[in-house]
Amino acid sequence: MDDLKKPLIPFYLGLGPDNRGRMIDDILSWNSERLENVHDYIQWLFPLQDKSASNSSAPLLTKEEIDEFRNNPLLRAKILESFNKLMEFYGFVCRKEKDILVMARSNKFTEQSRNWLTKHNHNFLRITRILKCLMLLGLEEYARIFMTSLEKVYNDYQQIIGEETISYWRKAL
Repeated sequence: MDDLKKPLIPFYLGLGPDNRGRMIDDILSWNSERLENVHDYIQWLFPLQDKSASNSSAPLLTKEEIDEFRNNPLLRAKILESFNKLMEFYGFVCRKEKDILVMARSNKFTEQSRNWLTKHNHNFLRITRILKCLMLLGLEEYARIFMTSLEKVYNDYQQIIGEETISYWRKAL
């Protein structure tokens, strides 16, 4: 595989930068303010096969890369690290309890939800991307538990999230 043309695997393994010279571990060390205010990293942390409307330089997953993500434990672990970082950003905590995946609102949910629980928030698109990516890369269990938590949040914040947004999230599964 030509790493210059297909930079996702090296990026995810910490062997190469994204298109702006950032390494994955640097992005995963960002605080909430930076995660909120920088807009071109999410396509690297949660890549898709579809072209991004907001980032024309975002990498696109190939079938070969999807297979590699699905079968390489190091890549799967890094996707889950990225997932957990964004869950923290949104105010959730996800963990295994006796081999059962559970997700709940964290004790910082109220504070963290200010990042995304506003009408027409750009994080709604990020959430759709995360759900789609998890499904594509074989992490359906994580997508489903996240969706279950989003449904609960939707029940409390229907006027903010809206039917259109929850519909996109549901279709992502």
